[in-house]
Amino acid sequence: MRHALAALLFLAIAVPISAPAQSAAPDKPFVVEYYYKTKWGHADEFLRLFKKNHYPVLKKESEMGRITKVWMDQPRYHTTEDGRWDFRVTIVFKNATVANEPFDEAALQKQMYPDQDTFQREEQRRFEILDAHWDLPIKTVDLDKP
Repeated sequence: MRHALAALLFLAIAVPISAPAQSAAPDKPFVVEYYYKTKWGHADEFLRLFKKNHYPVLKKESEMGRITKVWMDQPRYHTTEDGRWDFRVTIVFKNATVANEPFDEAALQKQMYPDQDTFQREEQRRFEILDAHWDLPIKTVDLDKP
């Protein structure tokens, strides 16, 4: 049951949602922002687990050409609790098709992390220490266009 929950939670962040508002042109990048709000006192643990288990997978996907750029931001100051987020990971996919087509990330994870028990346990922990997580596909607005 725990493995199934971990897999479900992982898929929630691994598979971007479709966003018709964003350009679906095959030559246009597709940007998604992933927000993470950790439980108080667990931001450092989340960051450590993210860097250990998820960031290397994203870098591998970048080497494969699916992702053109990935970075993480953290707010400099605090906000109200209802608007608080601790980390924002921005992923620029090659295009909307690549971002939304089926991709066997689990196979990549198995290749990169042969000790799947540890990997799954740590990924589950990464989600246990979250208060909230959401994905936001981004659409660029051309301000010079009428």
